[in-house]
Parts: sequence; structure tokens; C-alpha cells
Amino acid sequence: MKSTGIIFAIFITLLISSCKTKHDLTYFEDIQNSTSGVLQTQDYTYRLEPENELTITVNSSVPEATAMFNLPLINPAAPSTTTTASTPQVQTYIIDNKGDIDFPVLGKIHVAGMTIYELKDYLTKRISEYVKDPIITVNFTTYKVTVIGEVGAPKTIRIGADRYSILNALGDCGDLTDYARRDNILVMRRLPDGNIEYGRIDLHNSNITQSPYFWLRNNDVIIVEPNGIKQDNSKYNSNNAYKLSVVSTIVGISASIISLVIALAVK
Repeated sequence: MKSTGIIFAIFITLLISSCKTKHDLTYFEDIQNSTSGVLQTQDYTYRLEPENELTITVNSSVPEATAMFNLPLINPAAPSTTTTASTPQVQTYIIDNKGDIDFPVLGKIHVAGMTIYELKDYLTKRISEYVKDPIITVNFTTYKVTVIGEVGAPKTIRIGADRYSILNALGDCGDLTDYARRDNILVMRRLPDGNIEYGRIDLHNSNITQSPYFWLRNNDVIIVEPNGIKQDNSKYNSNNAYKLSVVSTIVGISASIISLVIALAVK
């Protein structure tokens, strides 16, 4: 009977552990039993920042009239290559640390804080002073976020969209591992004054869509912490490695002493 009680206790413990693990791995636990609904998000539009990279093209019914407002095409082939069968590419604008770009004819333009649509409207108004009915196209080339910690493939991600969420970033990194804490994901964000602010996100709760850190910005860093199991395993393995090292050292010293004693005894 005693052994039966022990087996039953072990079974209950394993069952509870199993349920807890499943609980920890679940996203949006608060709506897991709901079949449909609407998650509110902040009114968000990405605003340009230093280091953003843009492509801007200017066209009109008379292409010759707008040519001076476009950067010259570049050949992507390296200077040392002899091939000429490469396709010329449009040059990009990289916003400098003051938030400016150097635009043909118009000169320095402060674009930080604008949306791409506001920049398009601004350029249309300015270029209309020179050309009738200009057609302006403004697109993101890339901005970047970095994901490190307990994900399938930690990396820096280059993004060409004006909206990119923390869920997109985690998905592009192979999702969280089974050892990741889903309730305490850290997002670090650089401020215009150079300081860094941070916030935490709990993926168990669907209200993260209202967090200012749900939509990511240029140079955001997402840090996924290991859970208690991973940290305990790390400490256990570290302690075992230390103990093994100490034992190996003691065994090595003991063997040397024994060898020396035997050698002296033989003499």
C-alpha cells in the first residue's frame, strides 16, 4: 500500500507539472476560449527616424522635367568585376543623425518625425513649384530590430514595412523556445536624446496590442529571458562542471603523489 501511495503521489506531481508547462507555453490565455472578437490597438503610424533608409522617385508626364529630382542609378557590380550584365538600381536616402536627407535641387530636408505620407505630400508641394503634377513615390527600404535570448534563431531583422509588431519579430526568429518566459519580454528603445527606455510585454495577455511596444520601431531590441527551468539547468550544469573539475584535479594530484611514493619506495 505504501508503494502504491508513492506511485500515486509521483503521478499527481507529473500531472501538475505537465499542466503548468502547457499553461506557460500558451499565448493570449485570456481569450483562448473565445472563438472571435476584436483586439484594440493604439492608433499607430510609423514616423521617420535617423538611420531609416528610403527610396524616393519623382515622375511626371514629362520625364525629362523631373530627372533632376532623382538620384542617378547605380551599378551594383563591384568595380573589379568585368561583367556588364547587371541591372542598374535606384539609390537610397539614409536619414542622418540630425533627421535630415539631402534631396536633389531642394537641398537639406528635415524628415524625422514625418510619416512617409507626410513626406510625400511635402515633396509634391515643393516640386510642384518646378514641375506640373509631379508623381512622388516614397517607400521604406529597411529599418531594423534585434531579437536575442530564448528564440529559435536570434538575429537582427531588416524590415521594409511601416508596421511591424513584436509578434512578427518573434515569428521571423523561429518563435520562442519552450524555455522562454512568455510573461516578461523586454523591449529596449532608443530615444531621440540618446537615452534608452524599456518596457515589458506579457504574451499571455491579449492587451499587449495596446502597449506602445507592440509595434516596433527602428533599432528596437527584444530580449527574451529564460524561464526558471532553463536557469536551474544552467546552474546545475555549471556546478557539476566545477565539481568534475575539482575531482579531476584531486585525482591528478593524488596519482602524482602515489607515483612519487612508489618511486621512492622502489629506490
